[in-house]
Amino acid sequence: MAATRLELNLMRLLSRCEALAAERRDPEEWRLEKYVAALEDMLRELKKQSSRPAPELLNEYSRKVDFLKGLLEAEKLSSSTEKALANQFLAPGRTPTTTKERTPATKTVHLQTKARCTGKMRSELLGTVCFGAAASLLLLYGLSLVAFSCLMQLGLAADEKQSAVELDAVLQHHQDMQEKLAEEMLSLARSLKNNTLAAQNVIKQDNQTLSHSLRMADQNFEKLKDESDRLEQHAKKSVNWLLWIMLIVVCFIFISMILFIRIFPKLK
Repeated sequence: MAATRLELNLMRLLSRCEALAAERRDPEEWRLEKYVAALEDMLRELKKQSSRPAPELLNEYSRKVDFLKGLLEAEKLSSSTEKALANQFLAPGRTPTTTKERTPATKTVHLQTKARCTGKMRSELLGTVCFGAAASLLLLYGLSLVAFSCLMQLGLAADEKQSAVELDAVLQHHQDMQEKLAEEMLSLARSLKNNTLAAQNVIKQDNQTLSHSLRMADQNFEKLKDESDRLEQHAKKSVNWLLWIMLIVVCFIFISMILFIRIFPKLK
């Protein structure tokens, strides 16, 4: 059955929305949201028509429209972690929208969005790992101070039941535990810093190796191009010399035959 005018308009607008979703948009971009709302209205009208498409095709249209709507809702979230989690639950289309597409555009948009969210999460993690560790250590240190003050208050309240020697022993024990905890937190902070610096050095070395490989590839390409030009010129020269040699041989044979005919007349 031929597609109706409304279905054709839906397909064109859906293809345009997929192209907009694949691009990097500004936060103030409003066209995609309006287009998706128009798609929802057109899809509802298409389902009400008597000459509507097959149920499988309608389900595919709904799947793509829901994917675009979910993509817009995920972009409105604040943190990269929430965006990545929301993108995991999105379901792209199974079939291409137009005949020019080899793979569904929504699947390509889904992969691009997941890669973009992963990159943002990685950059935020590398940028805030030290600050997060320091905040956690300060929080643990504050909790230990609160626990220590509570123990002191309990010790003062039970002063009538405990002797002064036992109270000093308990306070000394908790002070030793607090110092040990502070040393462990400092050791953890140092290890995190060293790991971060080591990761930065590895990334820097990888970038240098990649840059060197690119420069070598460019140099090899230039050398290969020069050698190709030389080989082409050499081939042209060899063809020219061979042509001249063949012409000279033909002329020599022709002149030799004429001389042979002149010197040895025809027998009677």
